[in-house]
Amino acid sequence: MAATKKKHFMELYEPIHVRFEKFCKARAYGNFHFKDLMHDALLIAYERFDALKNDGAFLHFLFGITIRLLANENRKKSTERLADNQQAYNYSVESDRTDRQLEINQLYEAISQLPDIQKESIILFEISGFSIREIAELQESSEDAVKQRLVRSRKKLLELMSEKQEVEPKKVEL
Repeated sequence: MAATKKKHFMELYEPIHVRFEKFCKARAYGNFHFKDLMHDALLIAYERFDALKNDGAFLHFLFGITIRLLANENRKKSTERLADNQQAYNYSVESDRTDRQLEINQLYEAISQLPDIQKESIILFEISGFSIREIAELQESSEDAVKQRLVRSRKKLLELMSEKQEVEPKKVEL
């Protein structure tokens, strides 16, 4: 029985693993390690897997659990700031770090400064590849509300990234 449950769970999880990992990486940035978030969400999903009535709802089931975990964690850490937690999710800093990795790190840092609902919307849409309809279902809101969140998120990210570019001096290669 347990082997059948595990096999069925994995059959549903494997096709969405990459999207789920991307969501967790972006969403957990600055608070805790994304693998901890993935582990906790998968553990809860597996424990509650029998409650899932429709295999087609597995994606929403898993992401819903993850979003609730994040909300609970944010309530616990509401007084802590990103700077205090930076080491919990610190990319290895090596001299040969590529520009792309630095840009991704800067983007994740900027995303972490957005309000939670905007942060989730932009991560689900741009990083995890969800449709606006799927995001609306996950966030229990209208598609128009999701579109508005995406517009606001992009605008704020542009501001944050522009500020970052103005503050950091450009490297000059000799």
